[in-house]
Amino acid sequence: MSTQINARAQKLAKATALRRFFEGQGATPVEPPILQPADTLLDLYGEDIRARAYVTSDALRGEQMLRPDFTVPVVEMHMRDGAEPARYTYAGEVFRRQEHDPKRANEFLQVGYEVFDRHDPAGADAEVFALFAQTLKDLPLRAVTGDIGVLMAAVNGLDTTAPRKQALMRHIWRPRRFRKLLDRFARRTPVPATRTALLAGQAASTAPLIGLRTKAEIDARVAALQEDAAAPPIAAAQVDLIEALLDVREVMPDALSQLHDLAIDMPQINVAVERVVAREAALRARGVDTGDLMFETSHGRSSMEYYDGFVFEFRAQARPELPSVATGGRYDALTRELGRGDAIPAVGGVIRPGLMLELEAAR
Repeated sequence: MSTQINARAQKLAKATALRRFFEGQGATPVEPPILQPADTLLDLYGEDIRARAYVTSDALRGEQMLRPDFTVPVVEMHMRDGAEPARYTYAGEVFRRQEHDPKRANEFLQVGYEVFDRHDPAGADAEVFALFAQTLKDLPLRAVTGDIGVLMAAVNGLDTTAPRKQALMRHIWRPRRFRKLLDRFARRTPVPATRTALLAGQAASTAPLIGLRTKAEIDARVAALQEDAAAPPIAAAQVDLIEALLDVREVMPDALSQLHDLAIDMPQINVAVERVVAREAALRARGVDTGDLMFETSHGRSSMEYYDGFVFEFRAQARPELPSVATGGRYDALTRELGRGDAIPAVGGVIRPGLMLELEAAR
């Protein structure tokens, strides 16, 4: 028991030191409640959030969730009454259900740093990354960066229907589903057998009404499927370009060269690529060696749902079984969602002090 108490005390001390470091960079300390209203998280992520959050209920406040992360409540707080520009830091527990891997912690400490600043987004990206790199410089970690906004721009520029683009955008953070949709819209895979009858013109009214959907909703869904089936496939050349974009995985100078080459045939990504160029310059100005910094277009797609631009991660390459020691990125769209139409460019990240201590002890 004393060993566990000592280990927790060490983690708390490390978390406190990290938070004080960020306070020294001008961040205001904040401490969002551990219990968060479930409706906000459900609105953002849908019912999927229940699979990784602890849910309880309150007779007066309704469904509550043990805090799965800090970013959402910090954004809510800022959009409600925060000044501009603003920097925040925090330290505390987050809670994640672990139904498939009992070795992964379901409660752990996070320390974060968030920047809300509309003046210089590239500079803010570089600021957050450089501070994290400085904090973690003595640990055997490898940093990887990416930019989900480049892929979003590529999808928005596809020569296809609006519903198809919307479907692909919804599943950008689910790579397998995204791949299946892209193949189906390009007619690279056959139509599922369950849809054959509907697409052949069989009326939805011939099926019994089961569940909560009304006949009108079913008919509308059938009409949407039939309209999609009648639309021409996404051109093979455009799919090939998306695949080439997703395969970009190089140190930043080489990655930028590839992105510029792809932008010749995908002009819709030019603005997003220029944001990466500006960020690379801002990182160099902060002393980051971008010649050794990896950039992957696909990075962050399976674990960073609310990020819509710059993303980064620090991992222990010699310990692949460990979660990321630090992650972060840009979440401009989240501020618009939680600000009810108002928005501000925002970027931030979190560090796990417990993992830092584990790596320090192994040196």
